[in-house]
Amino acid sequence: MAESADTVLIGTTKGAFLLSNDTGAWGVRGPFCGGWPINHVIGDAATGQFWAGGGSDWTGAGIWHSSDGETWRLTKLSNGKFDDWLTAEPEFAAQMNLKPDPPAPYTGVVESVWSLQRSDDRLLAGMKPAALYQSRDEGESWQRIDGLTEHPSAPTWEPGGAGLVLHTIVTDRTNPERVWVGISAAGIFATEDGGATWDRRNRLSNEGADHLHAHPGNAAHDHETGHCVHNLVLAPGTTDRLYQQNHHGVFRSADGGRSWHEISEGLPSTFGFPIAVHPNDPDTLWVLPLNGDMAGRFPPDAAAAVWRSRDGGESWQALREGLPQTGCYFTVLRQAMATRAGPSIGLAFGTNSGSVFYSSDEGDSWQEIARHLPTVLSVEFLQKQ
Repeated sequence: MAESADTVLIGTTKGAFLLSNDTGAWGVRGPFCGGWPINHVIGDAATGQFWAGGGSDWTGAGIWHSSDGETWRLTKLSNGKFDDWLTAEPEFAAQMNLKPDPPAPYTGVVESVWSLQRSDDRLLAGMKPAALYQSRDEGESWQRIDGLTEHPSAPTWEPGGAGLVLHTIVTDRTNPERVWVGISAAGIFATEDGGATWDRRNRLSNEGADHLHAHPGNAAHDHETGHCVHNLVLAPGTTDRLYQQNHHGVFRSADGGRSWHEISEGLPSTFGFPIAVHPNDPDTLWVLPLNGDMAGRFPPDAAAAVWRSRDGGESWQALREGLPQTGCYFTVLRQAMATRAGPSIGLAFGTNSGSVFYSSDEGDSWQEIARHLPTVLSVEFLQKQ
């Protein structure tokens, strides 16, 4: 598939979709991937390759691969209840011209795929229950990175609302041996040696610790940011500046996540899921606050706004033009906002009500480029890796 002016990759509860504007108007293609729940879709514009990860108890877990964005092939990691049912009912399966898939290698170990990331010559995949897998053959076969699974803290990891999931993978493009992952609700872990050993990085900086009692969830973890990290990004042009949105605020680290400083002041809420960083400017980032964990998880005052900082989170500006300002009760999930590098910066987010909003002016204004999709679980741009 030729690279278009913009192609947005959408993971939903009913398959993967591609949104393109190569004709000047946005068009939607899909659903792909057999209608599976797709938690994350990534693509490489340089090679035209796409990968989509997802699954459920019913389907099993797997990763779909496409070389053109139109035809997709499944590598199954675990079998699901559908396979069990087809095995138990061979006559009915024969009538439906169906048969169970062959035994998959991680049945009973992996429930679904939650996140994907390209890193040098390997693909990385985050799983539920929380584990990190890698592939060195473009996703044909996968191996677990045992150094993370065997971390001494692993027996104490507790699930978030969606279960114990490894939902975010961040890589250092200058050094593929350095990787950070976000696990709900165990926090952030980092490796400097390609995954052999891992360091848990949830500590507040001394300055951040002064604000512990602002958020009871943080205080419960003593001098830590709270283990329910929602999303994590690495600032461009740096090797150690990270930003995270977690259950209790937005935080910045200047030392690769070894310590965190809260930058939530000026936002209408400390609760939200996604965070995105400018592809070229390490000081510009965007978040989409929701009204709170137990207050409905929709935009404050039911008026949607993306909030932008131009100074690394020291101050914030609400961006509302083109977004619904009355009766807005959607949620934007952790992987459902992304940026695209280029002469002009693309920015997009998707909602659980099936809309996708796009900005070509760094969030100053927005347009709805798709609506009535299934619940949007992830948004990415097709761009060079």
